[in-house]
Amino acid sequence: MKSKGARPEVRRRGAARADFVLETVFWDAGTARLLPRLIRGRTRGPVFVTHRRPGPGKVVSARDVCPDTGLGRLSYGQARALLDRHTALAGPGTGWDLHEYRHSGLTHLGERGASELMLTAKSRHRKAENVRRYFKPSAEAISEVTSLLAPGDVRS
Repeated sequence: MKSKGARPEVRRRGAARADFVLETVFWDAGTARLLPRLIRGRTRGPVFVTHRRPGPGKVVSARDVCPDTGLGRLSYGQARALLDRHTALAGPGTGWDLHEYRHSGLTHLGERGASELMLTAKSRHRKAENVRRYFKPSAEAISEVTSLLAPGDVRS
């Protein structure tokens, strides 16, 4: 899978190749159980596709169309609208944001004790300081770590 910010491989003499560096994607058990429903037997093409084919006037790269079904790749805007529609509690525009959703996982991993090195590797950021800005511990996590200083508090 091409990662966010993937760069084309560079050949000798500086000529860039059209393909990108592929990286392994790690899915947790819950996601792995949902994937078969998501891909519905497809073996190639984009994972996230729309419910319809690209229009006749739309110029789309072959990489952005499923060769088996002809369905187009789900755009960032469509994904944002779907996520908002299914998570909004107080009307349109109040649901989750894709970027915040992606980085909320880093916060949860950090609260569970993942090291900064592992958070950087998981998020594929190049610099650890870029990961720090997304790590926002919850009030419960701060309360728990504060309680470690309480006198007489013995934890096993």
